[in-house]
Amino acid sequence: MDVRGMLAEERAELISLLRTLSDEEWAAPSLCRGWRVRDVVGHLLYDTIALPTYGAIAARSGFSIDGLNGRLVEKAKALPTTVLVDKLEAEAGRIAKYAPRLILADVMVHQQDIRRPLGRTRTIPADRLTTVLDHPDPFALPWRRTKGLRFVATDVSWSKGSGPEVRGPGEAIALAVVGRAVAVDELAGDGVAELRRRCA
Repeated sequence: MDVRGMLAEERAELISLLRTLSDEEWAAPSLCRGWRVRDVVGHLLYDTIALPTYGAIAARSGFSIDGLNGRLVEKAKALPTTVLVDKLEAEAGRIAKYAPRLILADVMVHQQDIRRPLGRTRTIPADRLTTVLDHPDPFALPWRRTKGLRFVATDVSWSKGSGPEVRGPGEAIALAVVGRAVAVDELAGDGVAELRRRCA
């Protein structure tokens, strides 16, 4: 399956999950510091914005990733959760057509940001997982956590890097390299202590 097909399936799984959430789950904290579940979904609506408009918002944010994300989340706060999901289902794909690997990485990680705190576990298909492991979101600065370490997934056929080893489930690696410290507890190897330090 091509990356666009993987992204369509990943987004469809997320939308299916979101349509089952209670009001309490929408208001629950996610793995993203300071963001509730609904804020994570509000952030993902960036993919419903035309690229020139997105660029204009980025410019008004001083081209700060945190500033841009903050503006987008704030803008979505007034929307009912049903509207958030409808927009994500019907309008997403405007930026994804230019960078499908980037958006796949973002959607997959954010889906886990929602699922893990809610106890809504799933098994990520191996082709999607290895694609994200090969192409983590560059805006999360993964090189800061991966440099000089070797990562080995124990549940899918994937490894990368050289140096002290970090091994464990591919999902945990995918989350840890973009800064989700909670996932480091699921990993083992001589490189884990350094990875934990980098995720702190």
